[in-house]
Amino acid sequence: MGKRILVINPNSSQSCTAGIAESLRAFAAPGLPVFDTISLPGGPPAIASWRDWYGVAEPLCRLVETSPADAYILACVSDPGLEAVRSVTPRPVFGPFRSAVAAALARAERFGVIAFVDASKARQRRALQAMGAEARLAASIALNLPMEVLTDPSAARGALCDTARALVAEGAEAVILGCAGMAGHRAAVEDAAGVPVIEPCQAAAVQALLALA
Repeated sequence: MGKRILVINPNSSQSCTAGIAESLRAFAAPGLPVFDTISLPGGPPAIASWRDWYGVAEPLCRLVETSPADAYILACVSDPGLEAVRSVTPRPVFGPFRSAVAAALARAERFGVIAFVDASKARQRRALQAMGAEARLAASIALNLPMEVLTDPSAARGALCDTARALVAEGAEAVILGCAGMAGHRAAVEDAAGVPVIEPCQAAAVQALLALA
């Protein structure tokens, strides 16, 4: 049997989960591990607050403990429960934000983040501090839009493109989409910004494939 990478969306938005699965379709090929994308049962509508972020850690642990896979991706761009989940499985576990930052640092001196909400910034800054990469952040700008607006094919696209251009004006040489709900907009935002735009679940997928190679 081939290898399986379980991609867990910690929120309950089905449109977000579908967008994540679609963004990973490019990695489907004979001989490669299969990406299986699911939602966390009982997850919040979005990971917006610290309470949401802490609240999904234990349910993620229980799901991973009972869902065998060769690697796991916690598909939220504030990496909720990452350290906790790594403690319950010997398999590799990837956080999209850390994976996206690694990808940005490989391509640019300074990068910017389009954050989901203002509360996301503190969580992402904590991860940057842990990585020793905070000084490479040019700016972070929050959209503060509902998840279902972000996942709509067109409703948030103008705001995303404008925000990416604003980050470039602040010195960003690459832009990270700071919410998995933004996955379907990557190509359009990159065209608008004129710099590399990184979709974090794709960045985590690359890391997972490398880990299983």
